[in-house]
Parts: sequence; C-alpha cells; structure tokens
Amino acid sequence: MGSGSIWRLLQLGDSGFPTGGFAHSGGLEAAVQQGEVRGAPELRRFVRELLWQAGHGGLPLVSAAHGEPATLPALDARAEAFLTNHVANRASRTQGRAFLDTCARIFPSPVAPLREQARAQGLRFHHAPVFGAVLRALDVDVTDAQRLFLSLTLRGTLSAAVRLGIVGTHESHQLQHQATPLLAAVLEACAGLGVDALAQPSPLLDLLGSTHDRLYSRLFLS
Repeated sequence: MGSGSIWRLLQLGDSGFPTGGFAHSGGLEAAVQQGEVRGAPELRRFVRELLWQAGHGGLPLVSAAHGEPATLPALDARAEAFLTNHVANRASRTQGRAFLDTCARIFPSPVAPLREQARAQGLRFHHAPVFGAVLRALDVDVTDAQRLFLSLTLRGTLSAAVRLGIVGTHESHQLQHQATPLLAAVLEACAGLGVDALAQPSPLLDLLGSTHDRLYSRLFLS
C-alpha cells in the first residue's frame, strides 16, 4: 500500500469521518431493552457474537467486491437476499449509501465514477459490498480493508454502548483493546471466505435486532 493509501485509511477510520455510522447500534439498543445486555460482561459477549457475525456475514462480500468491483451489482443482490431481517437490511442499505456518497464527495476522482455507475445500475447500496468496492477504488489493499471493516463494526457498537449508559468512555476503549485477539481471530478465520460461505452464526442477535422498530423509545436507527 502506498503512502497516500495509508493516510486515506487513517482518514476513513477517523471517528469524525461523516458516514452516519454512529446512528446505528448494530442491534445493541434492542438487546439492552430486551434485558440481554445489562453491563460490561454481557456487552463483551454481545461484541464477540457481533464480530463473528460481521466476519461470516459481511467480510465475504467486502472481499469479493474488493477483488472484482465489476461484480458489485451481483454482490449487492446477494446481500439483499441474505439480509432477511428487515432492520438489518435497511441499516445496510442506509449505511452503504451514506458511505458511498461521503467518499464520492471527499475523494471525487476515484469514487464518484463508482457512485454514478452504481446509481445507473439501480443498486440498493448494501454496505459490505459497497465498502469493498470503495476501498479498492481508494487503493487500500484487501487485508487493510477487511481490518477496517471489522474495526468500524466494533467501534460503532462500543460507541453506542457509551451513549446507552452501559459503559463509560474509558471502559469502552478498554474493551476495544481487549478485543484485539478476537479481531485477529475473526480476520484469520473469515478473510478468505467467498460469498458461497455467507452465514448467520448468531441468530439470537438477528432476532433481537429485528425488534428494533417495536421498541418504545429509540436513540438509534437500528
């Protein structure tokens, strides 16, 4: 990866990068209101399940789109069929569109053509395949793209945990640090998976997340 790509990777990982990801809790808000997550111990378990879910249900799409951006329409359709949970499906489309639009504005030369092509093809803009295609356009290598995808998944959920009052800021960063071996394990197990290996290893998380629209009060979109 060239020096310019390193700086782009750091920019994409910055919490101030305006993709709207912090509007989503990854199903954590529903898990809290259903009594499944009450404090740090349950949050650790939730994070573990969520990262394995991201590894098996998102990383194959990231990798495939990065490897062959021309297959983005087929991968987008695959994501649409795979995400049967209406809340997760909607969140994926919302995040994917926001990520692509933001990157096209900030990095117009490499990403704007991708956005125009995606619009012309009538994509639903699912997040994982769009993420992979955009990182390829930005000349970020596939391993760093996979790492960033998993890292952002973790950080977004821990940020939601802080706003939901489950843990404090320092404790959330301790949890993020403690999750380093888990991130490495998920990456090692899932980095080479193809789209035929897409799986939902945490059905309880999926079921909890699907109740989000029925919560009495909500801070997050999902």
